[in-house]
Amino acid sequence: MIKFLQGLGSYFLFLRDIFVPMDSFRIYGRLILDECYIVGCKTFFVFMLISFFMGSVTVLQTAYNISNPFVKDYVIATVLRDTAVVELAPMIMGIFFAGKIGSNMATELGTMKISEQIDALKTMGINATSYLVLPRVIASIISYPILVALSIGVCIVGGYLAGVYGGVISPADYEYGIRNGFIPFSLPFALIKTIVFAFLISTISCYKGFNVSGGAFEVGKISTEAVTKSCVAILCSDYLLAELLL
Repeated sequence: MIKFLQGLGSYFLFLRDIFVPMDSFRIYGRLILDECYIVGCKTFFVFMLISFFMGSVTVLQTAYNISNPFVKDYVIATVLRDTAVVELAPMIMGIFFAGKIGSNMATELGTMKISEQIDALKTMGINATSYLVLPRVIASIISYPILVALSIGVCIVGGYLAGVYGGVISPADYEYGIRNGFIPFSLPFALIKTIVFAFLISTISCYKGFNVSGGAFEVGKISTEAVTKSCVAILCSDYLLAELLL
């Protein structure tokens, strides 16, 4: 318990150091754009591919589990819409984001730490924490919600193609199910979740990379640990946000 509290305190001190920029905004702007390309563009195709099959499988499995004459077919589309918007896209994509982007951040910063590049920046009078971490955090907060919004759309399209061409639902029922009983707050709720998830994944991964010690073996170990801690943080925050906002 004491070790956990010490680690939590160290993490919050790390967060404080992130938001103390020492260089001009122009430099940070360029770094943020570079990180947005890495975080967003390089993961776009895989994000959309996972989303497509996630929607397809959800529709087919939902149709299989509610094969009841008293349940209308449009319920299949309604279930897909609600699960995709509120839970599937933010949560599943968050876990993938932690595995792909989070581990990459931890590995990059860990490599810089053991090769003493971070110490060199500090020697030059640069706030290395802010210079290296803040662009990654902001890029994640910008890119991840956009990716999840696109993921929701692709998920619904994938469900439509699998459901209609799989013969489990008609196009009219699917369209009606997508619109039926929609709660507008679901979209802001999903957006809040994506912002929180992006912040947690990026800061935890960078924190782990910044605090690595040893050699190359420890860098690989800390990368795995960053993904694990990020996934736990996602699950805990998901529960807390549901309790607070729903």
